[in-house]
Amino acid sequence: MSPVRRCSRTACGRPAVATLTYVYADSTAVLGPLATYAEPHCYDLCAEHSERLTAPRGWEVVRLADPSAPSRPSGDDLEALANAVREAARPQDRGAGDGRGGSQTADPMEVARRGHLRVLRSPDS
Repeated sequence: MSPVRRCSRTACGRPAVATLTYVYADSTAVLGPLATYAEPHCYDLCAEHSERLTAPRGWEVVRLADPSAPSRPSGDDLEALANAVREAARPQDRGAGDGRGGSQTADPMEVARRGHLRVLRSPDS
């Protein structure tokens, strides 16, 4: 017997990644991570069949997140990343970076700065 559980759908031999359970009293289909043990009234599904799962009319599908699976970035995460990249690429204030106004640079060897790059004085001069 194979140690890998297979999808319960007919003619599908792919490995199972999720378990489907029907709660008839609540008219709910619960799809969650693969159960530890195969139960007689549960159905193991592969990734493709678990993504395409639909329930009968009037039923609700509850998809439980797999805590061990890596989470996909949300739209907010991607927008925050794009904003951070834009902020890093924005030119610095001329008055603050040239030593004439604003705050002084922490490193006396630093001549100029652009983004995360620095121009340093030669140690000989």
